[in-house]
Amino acid sequence: MENPVFVEIQKHIDGAPVMLFMKGTPLFPQCGFSARVVQILKHAGVPFSSVNVLEDQEIREGIKQFSNWPTIPQLYVKGEFVGGCDIVTEMYQSGELQSLLTEKGISQDAA
Repeated sequence: MENPVFVEIQKHIDGAPVMLFMKGTPLFPQCGFSARVVQILKHAGVPFSSVNVLEDQEIREGIKQFSNWPTIPQLYVKGEFVGGCDIVTEMYQSGELQSLLTEKGISQDAA
């Protein structure tokens, strides 16, 4: 039987082209790593949705099993797991993140 938390997580991922599972919200991030990924996405001019894992203990634990990734934040682009803060930061600095977003048809309105 499918894990109901995984079903909910998948719905979030399917529901937005760019989905960030984070601690807190984009306006009020509650950890430095989540804040950094939000800054990168905003800086890249990428519209994104987010799930505050602090509001839901099941999702907070479930997302780690779902992605097989031990930490939050977690970024998904068009259903594909991209990575956490360090990976997203490195990809952004190298231009790889922007290329991935372009490849996936995500508009970037960089300032």
